Amino acid sequence: MEHSFWFATLLNKLFGGAVTLLLVKLGLPPIHPSHPIPNYVAEEVLVGLIIVVGALILRSSLSVEKPGKFQLLMELVVEFTQNMADEVVGEGGRPYVALVGTLGIFIALCNLMGLIPTLDSPTAHGAVPLGCAVVVFAHYNYQGIRHHGLLGYLKHLCGPMLAIAILMFPVEVFSNVLRLLSLSVRLWANMLVGGMLENISTNLIPIALPAIFMALHAFESLLQAYIFMILPLLYISLATAEEH
Repeated sequence: MEHSFWFATLLNKLFGGAVTLLLVKLGLPPIHPSHPIPNYVAEEVLVGLIIVVGALILRSSLSVEKPGKFQLLMELVVEFTQNMADEVVGEGGRPYVALVGTLGIFIALCNLMGLIPTLDSPTAHGAVPLGCAVVVFAHYNYQGIRHHGLLGYLKHLCGPMLAIAILMFPVEVFSNVLRLLSLSVRLWANMLVGGMLENISTNLIPIALPAIFMALHAFESLLQAYIFMILPLLYISLATAEEH
């Protein structure tokens, strides 16, 4: 069994029995019944709690006249996300800022967690990127249906010409499924390899070289979070686009 860090131990102590019972009823008994919540799940739960606590702190200290450093930082993040939405989606991009911004912050923090000794990036485990990708997949398809209507969205997937609809529809469906895999695999592979290189460098040459790989890990963490923000906006733009 993997070494359990303190928050995973706490979650298993509080909810382990209920989680094990649920998994058994679903026909998915955990390998370790006393430890059904793995570290990567506990780590992403911890990140989620950090975001919630940060939001509550920010809300309680908001000020127009004397904004604090944390407020100024978050205003930069919001402005950055708004500009990205305006550029990719256009005038109708602002409603998607909350989702995309939250995803970006969540993934960035999950990625950067791997820089903390004894912890790993939860995004280096395939289930976490896949879960984020499923959220994006469901959301942009929902927005497409909401914008066009169900029949209109299906027609949208058939392409601009009825004559080639029988060819275009399966291609578009396959393309949508491929987006789901692309989003999850890209993030998972980059964070997995980044963590492995950092661990190898630390074991081989524990002086200076690990710092270089840690800097690369930090850069890759922010880059992957950015990609996971811009691609959903692109998919929403394509799903809600009007045919001409």
